[in-house]
Amino acid sequence: MCTLEKRGNLFFLTLTGDDDHRLSPAVIDSLISSLSQVASQATRGSALITTAQGNRFFSNGFDLAWAQSAGSKSVATDRLHQMVVSFKPVVGALLSLPMPTIAALPGHAAAGGFLFALCHDYILMRSDRGVLYMSEVDLGLPFPDYFTVAMRSKIGSVSARRDVMLGGMKIRGEEAVRMGIVDSAHDSAESTVEAAVRLGEKLASRKWDGEVYAEIRKGLYPELCGVLGLAAKVITPKL
Repeated sequence: MCTLEKRGNLFFLTLTGDDDHRLSPAVIDSLISSLSQVASQATRGSALITTAQGNRFFSNGFDLAWAQSAGSKSVATDRLHQMVVSFKPVVGALLSLPMPTIAALPGHAAAGGFLFALCHDYILMRSDRGVLYMSEVDLGLPFPDYFTVAMRSKIGSVSARRDVMLGGMKIRGEEAVRMGIVDSAHDSAESTVEAAVRLGEKLASRKWDGEVYAEIRKGLYPELCGVLGLAAKVITPKL
């Protein structure tokens, strides 16, 4: 599950527990609810930091064990499809959130967990442990359409996208920085979150209009907004 806490102008969304933070239906519902709360409580100068408890995982992706526990291949496929569909609004909520967003990764981010991190404006991760990994090619699973579009939208280098999606590359912090996937790498989980707080406070201090910020963000990723069904809003300039 996840918790939501507000400290000053910063919202902290935390995946809880010491496990690998799989994106089960219950966790996805909790994320949607929390992001809705963040959006409703946003003020000028807010920022979101998303992180996770423990020192091993940010999120290991969809709950494949739950899908496979059905005992039937067809039901397992239906369950996986259910998670893919239900996670799409989480991506849409992050793109629409009226404030800067930062993912602070204390450990591994794989598959859907990698995508979850990638949908934030900024990503900070550890350099001492933890990897980014899109496991679909190794598991024999095709990418959902919005995963592919998110990768094209968020990872600028063609070779980096190839290595991530076709090569199943496991990418550590410093290498992720060099590839332009994350913004900075830090020597521990604690220092990663501390750096995220400093960045969040710096961004919040600008006191941007959140509605305008969200529309500018959506304008940066038109293809992704299209597949998510996010429409642009007309905002009258305040001159």
